[in-house]
Amino acid sequence: MTKVIEVEKNNNESNASLLRRFSKKAKMLGHVRKMKTSRYAERPKSDFKKKQDKLKRIAKALNMEKLRKYGQIKDTRYSR
Repeated sequence: MTKVIEVEKNNNESNASLLRRFSKKAKMLGHVRKMKTSRYAERPKSDFKKKQDKLKRIAKALNMEKLRKYGQIKDTRYSR
């Protein structure tokens, strides 16, 4: 449900201050947050894409382990 925001210009009020009051009301009602979430919403990953990403992570981990074994990179895992 959308709420209508009405702002009327007062005597001796500049357009900038009118716009500032409007923006403040829009933020208070949550319109700005709602629009940002809908604008930057991401769709869920498909099963194929999840599988591809998992295989990339596994391949990268195996490659890093091989490089550690050969001593080409320093072991950065810390033990407590």
